[in-house]
Amino acid sequence: MHETDLVSIGKRIQNRRKQLGFTQEHLAEQMNVSIQMVSNLERGNKAIRIDNLVNLSNILNISTDYILTGKETITDLSALTERIQSLTEKEQQMIELLIDFCSKDND
Repeated sequence: MHETDLVSIGKRIQNRRKQLGFTQEHLAEQMNVSIQMVSNLERGNKAIRIDNLVNLSNILNISTDYILTGKETITDLSALTERIQSLTEKEQQMIELLIDFCSKDND
């Protein structure tokens, strides 16, 4: 795998870990690997084994496609929908305004 790809993968792992409020130590415990392994993955220093990739995607509740390519799947969007639905009505309205704002930039 190309070095740039590993760095991108690592950034996606790190961003999702932080979104969930996990420390590297917590993620390492959940994956049953060392903290150093998580650190190496997040910095793009090591490629991830397939069994660890599947385990990681389950722990982070994102698809392996997203981890590897950055492309969201229906499953990822469903998880996002669930998160939005758990917000208050006012928070949901703020999300809608943000989406409207971002959509105008693309027109």
